[in-house]
Amino acid sequence: MVGIYMSGTGNTKHCLTKLVGMLDREAELVPIEREDAAAKIAEQDLIYLAYPTQFSNVPYMVKDFIQKNPEIWKGKRVFCLVTKGAFSGDVTGCAARVLKKYGAQVVGGLQVKMPDSVCDSKMLKKSAEENKKIIREADEKLVKTAEIIRSGGAYPQEGLSFFAHLAGLFGQRLWSYGKTKNYSKKLKISDACVGCGLCAKNCPMKNLSIQDGKAVCSGKCAMCYRCISTCPKQAITLLGKKVVEQTRYEKFAGEDK
Repeated sequence: MVGIYMSGTGNTKHCLTKLVGMLDREAELVPIEREDAAAKIAEQDLIYLAYPTQFSNVPYMVKDFIQKNPEIWKGKRVFCLVTKGAFSGDVTGCAARVLKKYGAQVVGGLQVKMPDSVCDSKMLKKSAEENKKIIREADEKLVKTAEIIRSGGAYPQEGLSFFAHLAGLFGQRLWSYGKTKNYSKKLKISDACVGCGLCAKNCPMKNLSIQDGKAVCSGKCAMCYRCISTCPKQAITLLGKKVVEQTRYEKFAGEDK
């Protein structure tokens, strides 16, 4: 077993780490942007693929990775794990349909609600206590899922049904399909940027670089919000015009969650 994940602000990495850790402590977890991610998949029979929801769709970065490595999926068993801020519909199914084209067997899907991580929007924002509750409930769901799988029960099938497909399609994806059709070119960097280089260091797509003392983007943004959530000057935005709250999983994690 190997876990492959796209995680911008820590939600997806946490969920995959917790689930896979209860199933196989020796399993390796690999970020999807790592150069050997495809090679790690080729070595294993069971793949746990984890990613966040974007506009009720699979992130283009994940879809692009799948399509650029068509030969590694044939005969693989794949479990799709999705994190969401609110609605997800059939986001596990979005990746599943692409994977099946390349010969993969999608054994199950799980969609887990986690704290909102869209830093430049007021939508879905909650208090720290509410977010801690969301994490507790997510952890409980992951534990129950692991117990079912370990006992030989059926894999959960969340987001893989025809009705989930209709919900995802008409609930949001049909109206915002263009937002995940390719990488985004809408990342904005304000004059508050001091060129510290943290965003360039953390960007999974190498979309950011420092030129003349300021961060610039090349138009290949994965919308992971990693740079926006860590910028010390709150100089980066994507969907909104102003950073409302920099939110990472670690902010709400801890012994009291």
